[in-house]
Amino acid sequence: MGRPYSQDLRERVVEAAATTSRRQAAARFGVGIATSIRWMAALTTTGTVAARPQGRARRSKLDPHEAFLRGLIDGQVDITLEEMRARLRDEHDLAVGLGTLWSFLDARDLTYKKRQLTPPSRNART
Repeated sequence: MGRPYSQDLRERVVEAAATTSRRQAAARFGVGIATSIRWMAALTTTGTVAARPQGRARRSKLDPHEAFLRGLIDGQVDITLEEMRARLRDEHDLAVGLGTLWSFLDARDLTYKKRQLTPPSRNART
């Protein structure tokens, strides 16, 4: 993703566009014509030409159901992701993928590696 233009450049383009045309200001500072026009429009409507925040907020559709998921884990320590998905689907009518569920739980440190049950070794610890 590209970075926004600096605030200094934005102010210089707007200042130049106030005395000349927007197209000339764009050519002088090496920005797009539409960019210069958009910055001037923003200046007249909002009074500022500051860059908007980049990216988007990281939200999950599981956020409202965090307490329910924690309750499932507390109630049954060895619950599987597939069982959690089934409970979400049945009780909350919410369909999620395994990756979505795992990422949500991993972000909250609610995952752990389960060991496969094997017979104990005679030679070494398992």
